[in-house]
Amino acid sequence: MQAPGCFLLFSFVFFSSTSILSHALSHEEASFIARRQLLHLQENEDLPENFADNYTTNLTFPNPGIKSAYIALQAWKNAIYSDPSNVTTNWVGPDVCSYQGVFCAPSLNDSKVEVVAGIDLNNADIAGYIPSEFGLLTDLALFHINTNRFCGIIPKSFSKLKLLYELDISNNRFVGRFPTPVLSIPDIKYMDIRYNDFEGEIPSELFNKPLDAIFMNNNRFTSTIPDNLGNSPASVVVLANNHLSGCIPASIGEMKNTLNEIVLINNNLTGCLPSEIGKLEQVTVFD
Repeated sequence: MQAPGCFLLFSFVFFSSTSILSHALSHEEASFIARRQLLHLQENEDLPENFADNYTTNLTFPNPGIKSAYIALQAWKNAIYSDPSNVTTNWVGPDVCSYQGVFCAPSLNDSKVEVVAGIDLNNADIAGYIPSEFGLLTDLALFHINTNRFCGIIPKSFSKLKLLYELDISNNRFVGRFPTPVLSIPDIKYMDIRYNDFEGEIPSELFNKPLDAIFMNNNRFTSTIPDNLGNSPASVVVLANNHLSGCIPASIGEMKNTLNEIVLINNNLTGCLPSEIGKLEQVTVFD
């Protein structure tokens, strides 16, 4: 499935990914923000379908999608504890398409209707968390917040972002197990969660997704590499600098027509290299 033209435009203009770590956030500060998120999630974790309809405000909006975006962005602004560059200062009022870092495009359902299709807050050094109301941004195709100081977990409501195409939350302080809500996004193509504090197992379902790029390096994943690695159509897979163990799955040979780069260095992988690696005719980087 190809991305709609407007989303490819977003990718071209705003695509950026860096391995530079965000400014330091003390353990105490990160713990405080994470605790605040947990308190918020206890109250609002599961968003009912009529959540936006029941939200009362004196403001008027051009369409229901913009109202939902307003609710989500205001909740997110309230979950921000530090914004040294004042990126979100103009996040006021119903015209969410004018908010800095927020980008609108015609709806896929009706080209006459504008919706929030992209958010790019890369390199803003913002500290905070992602609230459950973020799941109201159901038209979002691009979400880039790399090199900030966001903490806590990815809320379950993230699974409502069915149109999400690119996800870059790298260089933050997210914690917990692999963000499983991402696995509910049907057509995601780019996932960058490197330089965080995710831990535990890598879910096998990840390699059944239509992802073209998978960046998971510099976390604390401790599992083996799932045997179905070869199911992935990805051209780039980076799992370096974790605590992965075991062998490289023989199924890697099934990636012979798509894989260009795979980086696995600085893990605890053992055993011989599978002979199926010899099938990887397109690979230019194997480390």
